[in-house]
Amino acid sequence: MKILAINPGMISTKVGVFIDEEIVMHACINHPYEELCRYPFIMDEFDYRKEKLVEELKRQGFDMDFDVVVGRGGLVKPIESGVYELNEKVIEDTKHPRLHHACNLGSLIALSIAKEIPGCRAFTVDPGVVDELDDIARITGLPEMPHQTIWHALNQREIAKRYCKEHGVKYEEQDLIVCHLGSGISFAMHHHGRAVECSDALSGDGPFSPSRAGMLPTVQLIQLCYSGKYTEKEMLRKVNGHSGLTAHLGTNDVRVVEQRIKEGDEHAKLVLDALIYQVARYLGSLAPVTNGHVDAVLLTGAMSQSQYVCHGLIERLKYLAPVFVYPGEDELTALAHNAYRALIGLQEIKVYQ
Repeated sequence: MKILAINPGMISTKVGVFIDEEIVMHACINHPYEELCRYPFIMDEFDYRKEKLVEELKRQGFDMDFDVVVGRGGLVKPIESGVYELNEKVIEDTKHPRLHHACNLGSLIALSIAKEIPGCRAFTVDPGVVDELDDIARITGLPEMPHQTIWHALNQREIAKRYCKEHGVKYEEQDLIVCHLGSGISFAMHHHGRAVECSDALSGDGPFSPSRAGMLPTVQLIQLCYSGKYTEKEMLRKVNGHSGLTAHLGTNDVRVVEQRIKEGDEHAKLVLDALIYQVARYLGSLAPVTNGHVDAVLLTGAMSQSQYVCHGLIERLKYLAPVFVYPGEDELTALAHNAYRALIGLQEIKVYQ
């Protein structure tokens, strides 16, 4: 089986080619901030990202002759975890998502490419709207605004299961705090195989990130929304793309921030240290979910490649449980392996309704 896996992120599009379960090509197509600013909204990036992806495949000598194209899932309605065949219903909902994020382009690009290849199928796996919350976690101070989940379900599950395999324990018996550190940051308590509490990473829950605002003072946020300075769409883009490190330091690249710190930029150090502080504070708040029982804390995502960030987090969290770092993310592999298992009948192919 020849499989193409596509994972759009806020500032890059990762692509992998697999033969059965073996990866034979991997590329990370970076999208400079200046280029993305040419597009008013994320969905406007569709043609640009698809073109860059196809160019990269051709540059590396791959023909468009795949058996299946599997894309990162979009922010559709809450669903159970699993492999889903892309259909018109999921595509229609993806075009009108709950919130705007580059992941919404994954299913659209996957189906668009698959339609151009005779006999090719299109899948998505464990989108960020997978919902396993305990009912008590849904309650907020306003009944009309229940807590919902938007998180890196695909990568978090892959990393949690990898940790369990490495340590000879069962995922269904562990209490694991997992944090995905990327351009967006999500975290969850994986209690006995279910993410019973996790963040709504796109709706302002949790710490600020390289490009997102995170939790903000409610009254000040409402006042800014009604100030007349921004439209609703502009505010959504501001808090999910033009905030965090980008707003404070003019870059969403932690490597650039670290270089500034090495050169003596005290403001850059303060802002990055504040990000680390906020992440640790929110991860620590998950401990009461399991009455303080935490087997391990797992750090993953692109930003976990930063020794500066991980060292700061380990120092603040080592009191809670052993901390393990899984640099980068395994979403391409998770997408491809799930697709392969579904194609050969080892995993159910679900229907989105």
